[in-house]
Order: sequence, then structure tokens, then C-alpha cells
Amino acid sequence: MKQHQESLEFRTPGRGAIDLSRDLARIVAASGVQRGLAVVFCAHTSASLLIQENADPAVRRDLLAWLARLAPDGDPRYEHADEGPDDMAAHLRSALGRSSESIPIVDGKLALGTWQALYLVEHRTAPHRRRVVVHVTGE
Repeated sequence: MKQHQESLEFRTPGRGAIDLSRDLARIVAASGVQRGLAVVFCAHTSASLLIQENADPAVRRDLLAWLARLAPDGDPRYEHADEGPDDMAAHLRSALGRSSESIPIVDGKLALGTWQALYLVEHRTAPHRRRVVVHVTGE
């Protein structure tokens, strides 16, 4: 059984979604694994991972707008606001996302669907440096 691990660092521009699929494909290819699993972990509490449609950017815009309605910035009911009005909202939005995703590897490629991509979703309004760990295991 082979194992391969890499960390990716991203400087986000603020709120939005960054497609990680190309970086993940490169890591899977470098691993030499033909059949196995890629586990992707986001090491942050105000950013999250999301597998979603990659064809129409309106899907991501609608998703971010929906998250904004569920967890609005500056809600006076939030107790935690140490880093500004988007602080607790970002934690809540992250709680609705995922901190890790597991994606099967088939024939040396991620088994994402035709219209799927894995995104790092930044929930803060200001740019941040984000780290994602990718662990590939298999044959």
C-alpha cells in the first residue's frame, strides 16, 4: 500500500470559493496511487470544504448568498466577535460545511462526477492564508 501526503497553502482574496481540483489531481498523480482514497482536510474553523457543481458559477454565488442569510455578519445575538462582525458568522458558515472530504481514486484519478469540484470556501471577508492537508492512500 502506498501513502503520500502534501500540504497546500492558499492566500484567499476574502469570501469566496477556490477550486482545489487541479491541485488535488496533481497530488494524486504524484502519489502513484491507481485505486484508493484521497482525504482532504482544512485546518481552519472559519473556512471549509465543499464538493459542488463546477460548471455554472451562479451555483457558488447562490450558495454563498444562502450561507449569508443563514449566518449574517454582525448579528447582535452573537457573543463572539473578537475579530470583527464577520467572525462568528464565519464560524457558523464553516460549521455548515466540512472540515474534511474523502474522495475515491479510480484509475489514478479522483472519482469526482462530471460536474463536481472540491472547493475551499473562505467565510471571512478579509484575505487569509489557509492550509489544506491532502493524504492519499491506496495501491
